[in-house]
Amino acid sequence: MSAQQDVFDGDDPFALARLWMDEAAPEEVNDPNAMALATVDADGMPNVRIVLLKEIEADAFVFYTNYDSAKGTELLNSGTAAFVLHWKATRRQVRVRGLVEREDGAKADEYYHSRPLDSRLGAWASQQSRPLDSRETLMRAVEQARDRFGEDPPRPAHWGGFRIRPLEMEFWADGAYRLHDRERWTRDTLEGGWSRTRLFP
Repeated sequence: MSAQQDVFDGDDPFALARLWMDEAAPEEVNDPNAMALATVDADGMPNVRIVLLKEIEADAFVFYTNYDSAKGTELLNSGTAAFVLHWKATRRQVRVRGLVEREDGAKADEYYHSRPLDSRLGAWASQQSRPLDSRETLMRAVEQARDRFGEDPPRPAHWGGFRIRPLEMEFWADGAYRLHDRERWTRDTLEGGWSRTRLFP
């Protein structure tokens, strides 16, 4: 029996995801919360990019972005997303597919105001995913936002969070000779219970 089969202990996939991230954090050089987020556009073409996961809630994963960006538009139009967290240091990954909802209330305000000032101003200055003629134009927009808002800019209406509520989660742990350990958790609805299935590597 592989020693790594014990990594799937427990009955809460969100707790397991938090545990794996906590175990990876001291070893990862940069951003253990970096995840590859996949969306689809109106024509069904996929897009993928790295974003930073900011919270694993009791039943969801939360990150923040510009709602008017390509990813924001695609998430709002499709209502679905997938992502993968991969930790080279611990040789593990978590894959998630699920439904998407906006987080643009008090939690988004709190996170926005926790960011460095220039990051908050940047949320006003950046027309994310749109053409930009030069970096000077971007930096000029940051200074214009600074002149307008000073030291306490409010959260822009076009900037906030997304919450991904999984219907499927898969945990993968590296094994010798590519005999990896994989376990998939699925549920038919967000209110439903989880079913667990061990998978061939």
